[in-house]
Amino acid sequence: MLRNVQLPLLPGTSFKINIGQTKFHKSQHFEHINNMPILTEKVKLGLKFPSVFARGEAAELPAWIAFDKQVLCFEAFFQEAAQERPGYTYHIRKVKIFLFMEDGTIQVLEPTINNSGIPQGTLISRQRIPFPAPRNEDFYDILDFNIGKEVELFGRVYKITNCDRFTRIFLNRVGIHVPDPINIPPDPYSVQREKLSEGMVPKKPSRHIDKLGQFLDFDRKVLRFYGYWDDRESLNGMLHDLEIHYYLADDTIEVKENIPPNSGCDSGFMFLHRCKLLKVYEELPSLGYNDPHTVLNVLSTGFLKGRYLVDALNCGQQSVEYYEDSDLAIGAVINVYGRKVVLTDCDHFTKEYYAKKYGLDDFTPHERPRADSGVVKKQTYPLPPYNGFGTHEDSAANCRNVIPVQPHRHFKKVLNKDRQGLNSHILRFRAELISKIPADKDRQFVISYYLSDDTISVYENALHNTGFIGGEFIKRTQIPKPGQEIYTSEPPEYFGPQDFYVGNTLLLYGFEFLMVEADEYTLQYMELNCQVFPKSNIILIKNKIREALKPIYKQFVCEFLKTDPDQIGVICYANLSKKLKEIMGDSITHHELITLARHYNAQCKKEWYTKESLRSVVHTEMKRFLFNQMERLHESFLQQDPNRSGYISRDTAYAVCRGAKLPITRELLNAVLDKIFKNEAGEIDYRDLLGFLDLKQSPPYPTVPTDTQYEFSLFANKPESRVGPLVDYQAFLKDVDLEKQVVEESG
Repeated sequence: MLRNVQLPLLPGTSFKINIGQTKFHKSQHFEHINNMPILTEKVKLGLKFPSVFARGEAAELPAWIAFDKQVLCFEAFFQEAAQERPGYTYHIRKVKIFLFMEDGTIQVLEPTINNSGIPQGTLISRQRIPFPAPRNEDFYDILDFNIGKEVELFGRVYKITNCDRFTRIFLNRVGIHVPDPINIPPDPYSVQREKLSEGMVPKKPSRHIDKLGQFLDFDRKVLRFYGYWDDRESLNGMLHDLEIHYYLADDTIEVKENIPPNSGCDSGFMFLHRCKLLKVYEELPSLGYNDPHTVLNVLSTGFLKGRYLVDALNCGQQSVEYYEDSDLAIGAVINVYGRKVVLTDCDHFTKEYYAKKYGLDDFTPHERPRADSGVVKKQTYPLPPYNGFGTHEDSAANCRNVIPVQPHRHFKKVLNKDRQGLNSHILRFRAELISKIPADKDRQFVISYYLSDDTISVYENALHNTGFIGGEFIKRTQIPKPGQEIYTSEPPEYFGPQDFYVGNTLLLYGFEFLMVEADEYTLQYMELNCQVFPKSNIILIKNKIREALKPIYKQFVCEFLKTDPDQIGVICYANLSKKLKEIMGDSITHHELITLARHYNAQCKKEWYTKESLRSVVHTEMKRFLFNQMERLHESFLQQDPNRSGYISRDTAYAVCRGAKLPITRELLNAVLDKIFKNEAGEIDYRDLLGFLDLKQSPPYPTVPTDTQYEFSLFANKPESRVGPLVDYQAFLKDVDLEKQVVEESG
């Protein structure tokens, strides 16, 4: 059914046009294409053929699929007229013709030739190209391109001379014979240019110095040397890292300085702009000193009507020597306008150039002096002595600046150690004032140490009928240690976190305080960060006790058995601390005894989450969020452990896990790090941590997802480890592990 365009597409308005037709065959016959008989089907034009395949052999797939990314490439040339050119009247320009089989589009590209003076590149962009009139209704296709044919594309005739291997095989497979390649005629301009370069064409005598040949031979060829200029003897001097470029095209030199990052200097600084460098520099040159010609005034009646002549003897011309490629070498020293630049190394192209031209084979880099990463040496000037007004840091900042500024704070430390939820990062101790005044014996103080800025504050608790109102005793500030010279230029040493532990005595502004107790948060925080607080490191405490009990271990065990006649495995904390004090004396502090008693407390509650149950909770969270970055986590741990010791600090392990986006909360991550094995320094065994997080290694039983942020807060659901009246001495003796050694020595 065919539609009649004059009638609407409605029932009764469309009619068959083949009514009465008895033959419905398609006329077929052989046609000669490239002198070969091929069975084809004619189209309406009668001259073009849609396919070179016989009927029944054509591909069923469409062309954009069957011939995807298949391109026929032909080499061709065209002749372009050159008007008013001496010696030649035309150019021969070589091109490449690309025929895209998927859609029949054609692209003509002329390869780029350096210094040709002709705009080259894409001559005809990719498109379907019609035949010239009067056949401009039809387009070029595969049958119109072959070696030896001439095609007219948009008014320009191209002669096809060759094709690539793929094109030849493709045309042969479809039955098209491809002739042998045709030689391209020579270009008259290129032939004339070669004769000029070889000196075959005689030149006119001229005094002009022609450097065109040097430019054409060495254009874009640059020698690169690396060197330095040592200027450290001058005030605020530094070791300049330089890069020397020698342009072979015109014998010019430029020097570029490599500025290191964060050096305070402007980046991209050009030490010497491109110019011809004098070997000997004495003063600024006069105008025309390097002109190759000397002009003589033969007869002058004025500037416009005078007669001038070029001096053939060049009288008065100065002899100026410039640096050339023969003057540059590794280890050479060149004079850059009074600055001695030492060449230390060169690149690969420069080495090949000198090896080919001068026969050099030794390119050992020259040793350069060591520098502080190229950073400018800062002149340190002594500060005036501290006068007692304000803090030392405030006085030092005002001395270094004309306008008074506030001292810089350690912002990274402030951000990490500032209050975060229930984690206050404040260590609080109950202290007593040591004084000879009887009224001061009952006074109670609270000493707070702020980890964010190392400041200390002392607060006095008010008691009834004592005569002291209480309140702020010492304002929050940094307090220097006693026994230091105050009025000096050097900053004093302040109290640090290692100075705060139970049993220590602090002298704060003339008041002597004895720290007798710490709150639960302080004890737990110091135990969690035992690498910073050695008095809370249970491993170091056990090693210290083990060394002290080696010679008297039997007697010590007997004393334990006397205090435990019923053999229930516990001992009174007062007896244990008293006995250890008698043996070790001042080598063990009261804070270490508290840590020991908390670790071996016989009355502590059981843990709410064991290591295996905690592992189940972590794996449930990892499966919920489809975590699959174990390899990245392992690489991050190895990067933080260059010595491959297997241990890293707790803070580093925490940062690596957070950086790998481990899908657990901060509270749950802290609970996991508490369960991981640690060494004597309190460092985390990241191999144990990787095994703990590995989903493939002995998968634990699944558990119900919980609110980990609430269940695993920083100090929630932890076993109670307060100092109790009883200590599990059996576990303590087992960890001391001296029984086997004593038995071997006695036997």
